[in-house]
Amino acid sequence: MIRVVSWNVAGRKAPWETLLAMDADVALLQEAAPPALELPPGVEIDPSPWHTAGAGLNRPWKAAVVKLSDRVQVEWIEGESMIEGEWDGFSISLPGTLAAAIVTRPDGPPFVVASMYGAWENMHRSTGSRWIYADGSVHRLISDLSRLIGHATRHRIVAAGDLNVLYGYGEYGDAYAAARYATVFDRMESLGLPFVGPQHPHGRQADPWPDELPEDSRNVPTFHHGQQGPATATRQLDFVFASANMAGSVQTQALNDPDEWGPSDHCRIAITVS
Repeated sequence: MIRVVSWNVAGRKAPWETLLAMDADVALLQEAAPPALELPPGVEIDPSPWHTAGAGLNRPWKAAVVKLSDRVQVEWIEGESMIEGEWDGFSISLPGTLAAAIVTRPDGPPFVVASMYGAWENMHRSTGSRWIYADGSVHRLISDLSRLIGHATRHRIVAAGDLNVLYGYGEYGDAYAAARYATVFDRMESLGLPFVGPQHPHGRQADPWPDELPEDSRNVPTFHHGQQGPATATRQLDFVFASANMAGSVQTQALNDPDEWGPSDHCRIAITVS
């Protein structure tokens, strides 16, 4: 069994200590800044720059894949500029929002892991709108991830991260937003990467129940904003997808109890691949 953790660490230093104390093999991080502490022998981080692209934006963090144990071997899939990269390389539309690697363990076949971050974007000035949205960024991530799917059924991929979209509904009952968000999950499934969690009972549900969340939702909160804390978090923004041919061997758990949440505004998502 391979233990993976997906976590948006919000550019903070403290999560690195928590991460290194976990008995995990691989971490898929989002908004990761360079660690302030010395890393133990055997811990390795993908070689991409600690920066997320964006005109005029200072974002000194990135999506990252981190090798945490000697139980696995990790081969980085280095991202390239979409404009200047090789035609058969791994091009990334917005550098810093996607990282991937091949993970191998002696007792099982290799598979690809991908850390995904759905970056927020503003509407064009011509719209006169103050909306921000992330589904456009996520669809670029899906397009980039498609480069790693070379066969309809034989790919082996686990992709996870903070997508900044909602599952099964739109903000405050907005049907238009719900339909846009649904295209993310539908497109991933059409590529052979269905959504595999976390969903209740694999995580604590919101309590009190938010008015905007459908009564039959199995969502588990993975994010809290500044006026909330882990105990009052309501929104799930973090999701795991896995190739259909291995989805049955992938288990997910939101570590979202207040006493296990950790030092970030997102909780950790534990993923086991057996």
